Amino acid sequence: MGNMLKVDGLNVFYGNIHAIKGISFEVNEGEIVTLIGANGAGKSTTLNTVGGLLKAKSGSIEFEGREISGTPAHRVVSEGMALCPEGRRVFAQLTVRENLEMGAYTRNKAEAAETIERVFEQFPRLKERSRQTAGTLSGGEQQMLAMGRALMSKPKLMMLDEPSMGLAPILVQQIFDIIEALNKEGTTILLVEQNAQMALSIADRAYVLETGKIVNTGTGKDLLNDDSVRKAYLGG
Repeated sequence: MGNMLKVDGLNVFYGNIHAIKGISFEVNEGEIVTLIGANGAGKSTTLNTVGGLLKAKSGSIEFEGREISGTPAHRVVSEGMALCPEGRRVFAQLTVRENLEMGAYTRNKAEAAETIERVFEQFPRLKERSRQTAGTLSGGEQQMLAMGRALMSKPKLMMLDEPSMGLAPILVQQIFDIIEALNKEGTTILLVEQNAQMALSIADRAYVLETGKIVNTGTGKDLLNDDSVRKAYLGG
């Protein structure tokens, strides 16, 4: 199981605010790795920097052994990574199918058509709603669409930012079942999630972020049973 993503000594600033303070972590091929932490800990900033939406002040980001720090977001997608952003960010005026097609801009028409069928198999609800505009979908359906759109580039590594945010418990379970199924089919997952209980229960490994620093790491199972983690994030 090789190293797919390696982040080393990452520092990110918003103006004068030092948001990410020299963090290092890695994601191995085939794993589900989660970053957990309170609001404002730097989880989304980390994903956005890896995904090319933000520029790091210093540190390195390697994907499959290639340095990608400073690579623009559209090029990062071509490298084999996809980010499913916080808040879903679907194109509300476009249909479900059109949203999915937007995710396939790195691929030719034949490949895109084939992958849409694959996404419809994974998300039957999207197939039923393929002609509907995305703005009329429920929150859960929009999350599925955001995930489906990310899958259209056939990523080796899929980064998910708060996929369960604002969803009813039954839908949260459904989204996590889908994440596990995608992983079993071969997609490596880097997950940022406020629902620490759910995230740790499916993660191979996890990192705990606090005010821009990694303060704890271990297997998902170990951190679920760690007293300090339970107290801070699991209400126990």
